[in-house]
Amino acid sequence: MKNAITDIPGIKVGQVQDLDALTGVSVVLCPKGAVAGVDVRGGAPGTRETDLLNPLNLVEKVHAITLAGGSAFGLDAASGVMRYLAEQKIGFNTGAGIVPIVPAAILFDLNLGRGDIHPTPEMGYRAAAAAQSGEVAEGLAGAGAGASVGKIFGLQSAMKSGIGTASLEIGAGVLVGALVAVNAFGDVLDPQTGQILAGARALDVAGLHFGVPGYFADTLQVIRTLPGRAVLALATGSNTVIGVVATNARLTKAEANKVAQMAHDGLARAIRPAHTMLDGDTIFALATGAKKADVSTVGAFAAEVFAQACARAVRSASGAGGLPGLKE
Repeated sequence: MKNAITDIPGIKVGQVQDLDALTGVSVVLCPKGAVAGVDVRGGAPGTRETDLLNPLNLVEKVHAITLAGGSAFGLDAASGVMRYLAEQKIGFNTGAGIVPIVPAAILFDLNLGRGDIHPTPEMGYRAAAAAQSGEVAEGLAGAGAGASVGKIFGLQSAMKSGIGTASLEIGAGVLVGALVAVNAFGDVLDPQTGQILAGARALDVAGLHFGVPGYFADTLQVIRTLPGRAVLALATGSNTVIGVVATNARLTKAEANKVAQMAHDGLARAIRPAHTMLDGDTIFALATGAKKADVSTVGAFAAEVFAQACARAVRSASGAGGLPGLKE
């Protein structure tokens, strides 16, 4: 196993990034289709085709998930993924033609690199065409190219983040994997120890010192204070954690939505605070259907693997756009 979402048979990942503009696209491709669900917890999401994943609605399977930077502009990247899949004759047969089903979510990276350059349909097409089942690039790759964390004081004390992946074998041949681009308002923790890995760095604001010099301010502790709450009131919704969990388990559409819901527990273990009104946290779930498994077990380990992928996203990130990464 590669400790990547591509350990799930039938799941491929392709990524394209512009490291000058600090933005990019990550595509999780499932050419044979996968039962899908989604759970949106953050207060500032940017998504496409998520209503389709409601168990009450018609389509059972999707053919790709697109994760992109560029804020709402980045949703255009999914059109390029659709074009690639249509050329491969992959999609939902409407009777009048093939329509690829490609839900998408975006994160805000316009404040790093160049805000006038966004992921395009062409970038989405190239990412889909590059999708493969091998190693998955982490850090400054794909949708993680412009990601950052720890933004209670804005970018002046933030740190660079990126994209991370992880996988687990949970018994009887059942596999669970995750891919996540971490662009959180809060701090990223080691899910095993609870220690901050990356986040808002200590800073003097208006004569007040937050945190120990050379270390972290600790966002949760900052917003306990009156000055910290005043800073929070000025913050903007320019953050989001977006990701995909995938499994080879056999799940219904309702169960896939449950797995996506449970995966948010892993997000909350690795990011503090999580699901704020300043984040657009969105997790998709994909089930390829090869193995019989209990949905509660799959969901429990989806949370574990998502937390691991969040930590890997910052551990693998190098500095860019004037922000230091954990590697530094």
